[in-house]
Amino acid sequence: MSKVHVFDHPLILHKMTILRDKRTGHKEFRELVEELAMLMAYEATRSHPVKEIDVETPLAKARGWTIAGQEIAIVPILRAGLAMESAISRLIPTARVGHVGIWRDPQTLEPHSYYAKLPQDIADREAMVLDPMLATGGSAVACINTLKQHGCRTIRVMAIISAPEGIKKVQDAHPDVEIFTAAVDDYLNDHGYIVPGLGDAGDRLFGTK
Repeated sequence: MSKVHVFDHPLILHKMTILRDKRTGHKEFRELVEELAMLMAYEATRSHPVKEIDVETPLAKARGWTIAGQEIAIVPILRAGLAMESAISRLIPTARVGHVGIWRDPQTLEPHSYYAKLPQDIADREAMVLDPMLATGGSAVACINTLKQHGCRTIRVMAIISAPEGIKKVQDAHPDVEIFTAAVDDYLNDHGYIVPGLGDAGDRLFGTK
């Protein structure tokens, strides 16, 4: 589990509780997902390398720091990952954004890819795969497969809620990939939903149910 990071920041824990509540409407739900994504990205990039630079203030020269190392690519899994992407793009405006479309068969729970558009230099970037729910892990593995096929070597998965089954599937398929999550819940039910979870993230984000 050394590649799995579970956040326990008080603000993340507080917002997670409101997010889970079935009484939370889709507008507030979407705002909470964006806030949580930003807080999680802040924590997940804590170890990102920096380098010293000089900057001119209105009064004098000052020593500062700037991001170094690999540039970042944000890769939301459609559709629920879009809400996380908008928040992280505000936090890291220099990041390029790719999109991967995957749907899950409701009977077999198997993932099916239908779309992929990635930055041309994805092989040189650190990719952050975004999906509010890491449930079966099938979509995350399929997305990682696509990224690696395009030469990407540094990949992180960010999921607000994860199931043990999903974590295991990602780790078995891609042991080099780090997972960042705000909660690891109990199990998946027969329909592939995380329990206790929060229901269907996409439907709650966009008010489609």
